[in-house]
Amino acid sequence: MNIAFFDVQDWESQIIKKSILKNNFKFFAESLSLENVSQIKDCDILSTSIYSKINKDILIKLPNLKYIATRSMGFDHIDLEACKKAGIKVSNAPHYGDNSVAEHTFGLLLSLSRNIHKAYVRTLNENHQIEGLKGFDLKGKTLGVVGVGRIGGHVVKTALGFEMNVIASDKNPDKNLARKLGFKYVSFSELLKKSDIVTLHVPYVKENHHLINKKTLKLMKKGAFLINTSRGAVVDTHALMSALDNGHLGGAGLDVIEGEELIREERELLHDLKKLNVQKINQLALDHRILRNEKVVFTPHIAFYSEEAIRRIIDITIENIQSFIKKKPINLVK
Repeated sequence: MNIAFFDVQDWESQIIKKSILKNNFKFFAESLSLENVSQIKDCDILSTSIYSKINKDILIKLPNLKYIATRSMGFDHIDLEACKKAGIKVSNAPHYGDNSVAEHTFGLLLSLSRNIHKAYVRTLNENHQIEGLKGFDLKGKTLGVVGVGRIGGHVVKTALGFEMNVIASDKNPDKNLARKLGFKYVSFSELLKKSDIVTLHVPYVKENHHLINKKTLKLMKKGAFLINTSRGAVVDTHALMSALDNGHLGGAGLDVIEGEELIREERELLHDLKKLNVQKINQLALDHRILRNEKVVFTPHIAFYSEEAIRRIIDITIENIQSFIKKKPINLVK
């Protein structure tokens, strides 16, 4: 098999080569694109991260491709319909960062609740005054968990450890889990109305685009907090900025943001402004404005990024590829 890996680091390639034997490998630090796809035209198996966009234009240049193993839980960077038409199977790496993302969720929340981010900036400037840094306890507060899958389940357990009241919303509620852990399922609108903090753990699919928007933000308590470690486009950035500016929201903890791919590639894009349209420029400017808001704690999509989680991604990907070679594919996405 000819196997190509993109968005891969040296240490990852060393593990992969030792684990998947008797195959031909090509490793690329950069993302897959139309500019470099010709280098893997004989590829049978492809593995990328979320930063490689795999669409029909890419696939048509890979006539031998039979299988894609994305090194991520999300797969919205892959055109699944085009893959299906081409007879290409796709696997993801589920559950590698369940506890990692849940722990990061509380890192963001604690930074907001105790003004850790503001205090840190002050101390850098040799300012040790505590005025304006009074926070609030998590104990007794109501946490609304939107999406109680593997990650959301870890969030619920952690919240209960802080002695928070937990309510949840999910299209497929697990009532046995609710009884076991001691939380309650409610409607999405009721969750927004009753929660002191709302945390999002849903996938990015069409129906979740701008799930948090001008209308749903108005349902939230005045002074409530929003945490998003799922996908950026689940939240309408314009509406969020407005809710922060007018004081309706007390703050936001964001590990993802709408248009974050523009921020990641900012230097490259700004080098050639002709490639940017007005909408993208406006989005880029808006994103930067929200990141400078003192009510916002932002991390650059690192909720999953622990040593243990990264190793789990590689281990799962290796297992996925080995299973496909044995004609027993696992972790297939539909």
